[in-house]
Amino acid sequence: MISRIDLRGDALPEGTALRELLPRADFDVAAALEKVRPICEDVHHRGDAALIEYARRFDGVELESVRVPKEALEKALAELDPEVREALEESVRRARIVHRAQRRKDHTTQVVPGGTVTEKWVPVDRVGLYAPGGRSVYPSSVIMNVVPAQEAGVPSLALASPAQQEFGGLPHPTILAACALLGVDEVYAAGGATAVAMFAYGTESCAPANMVTGPGNIWVAAAKRYFTGRIGIDAEAGPTEIAILADATADPVHVAADLISQAEHDPLAAAVLVTDSEELAAAVERELVPQVAATKHVEDRIKPALAGRQSAIVLVSGIEDGLTVVDAYGAEHLEIQTADAAALADRVRNAGAIFVGPWAPVSLGDYAAGSNHVLPTGGCACHSSGLSVQSFLRGIHVVDYTRDALAEITRHVVTLAEAEDLPAHGAAMKARFDWKVPGQ
Repeated sequence: MISRIDLRGDALPEGTALRELLPRADFDVAAALEKVRPICEDVHHRGDAALIEYARRFDGVELESVRVPKEALEKALAELDPEVREALEESVRRARIVHRAQRRKDHTTQVVPGGTVTEKWVPVDRVGLYAPGGRSVYPSSVIMNVVPAQEAGVPSLALASPAQQEFGGLPHPTILAACALLGVDEVYAAGGATAVAMFAYGTESCAPANMVTGPGNIWVAAAKRYFTGRIGIDAEAGPTEIAILADATADPVHVAADLISQAEHDPLAAAVLVTDSEELAAAVERELVPQVAATKHVEDRIKPALAGRQSAIVLVSGIEDGLTVVDAYGAEHLEIQTADAAALADRVRNAGAIFVGPWAPVSLGDYAAGSNHVLPTGGCACHSSGLSVQSFLRGIHVVDYTRDALAEITRHVVTLAEAEDLPAHGAAMKARFDWKVPGQ
């Protein structure tokens, strides 16, 4: 059901050589880019008409308008299962606690007497948020995108989610209910690359956005790459991943359940166990069989995900080697189930989010830990962070110097300008003090 990679014995290779030994899904964004390019440009030129045509072609629905009526949002919230509403409200409450604490404050530094630099934080003016549809419905993704944007103070938010044939061309009603719960009333029935293009270019019904965030399939990732530079993006999210670093103290029932929990997302989802315990590896392999048989989405998602090249049990000589392996892998979600889990978590350098010990499964982070579940995938955790309030803020330096403070530094500025063969830079300094500007 799941393969093994044995890295015991010899010293582990370093850098790229180690990363190439580890399991990873095939996710060719470059190839997908060429397919989404004409779609994006069609949305650019035909606007809403193109969106309506692609909804017919890709989603099998006939839309009169891509904008979701406000009444549909209110109806979805009114008809939402009370228990689901209660769970969403608690998820929102916890997310707000964490994200509100992330908001940076403006800070002024006095560099010299009379010379200050202030870093002020300004939210992006307008953000387009994406909530995926397709195999599953993700109201949790609505929360994870909307809450940090709201806590950052973004003044204009719009959300897109694919049109659903089952719901008369509207996005899934739980998505709509989550939007209404969060006070987001600008919602569009648009999916995949067309949604990203709508936000990037704008259409008759949707004003262009400065930034697009949210997870999605390879077409969403390719469209984000296509528009990078025109708009800001959070990341090119690939298939979801879990890595579990575990020793002989881990419970194989927990480990197997957590691997399956990620595998049920998608047939390309990655489930990786890194352990120095042959006994745990064998126990997890045995435990997977009944747990997989007892759950849902087995043939179309879980079995292909666990059997795919992106999933494996990686055997290492010791937990120190295991730590090296998970750092090289840079998992979206990293669970540590070892005797000294907290101490090891402190030493991890590359992970989207770290879940410490047996009572912090990834499922908690997906819904109600308060953390954000929009995280870097494909090893990008070595250079990127998950979605946060900071994702929606721009730092602007405000420089304020008096005449005396400028005079005191002028000689050094002129020297550096001349060293870079940019004499006009130096002349701009001299002009303020009645010095003769060269050439006059």
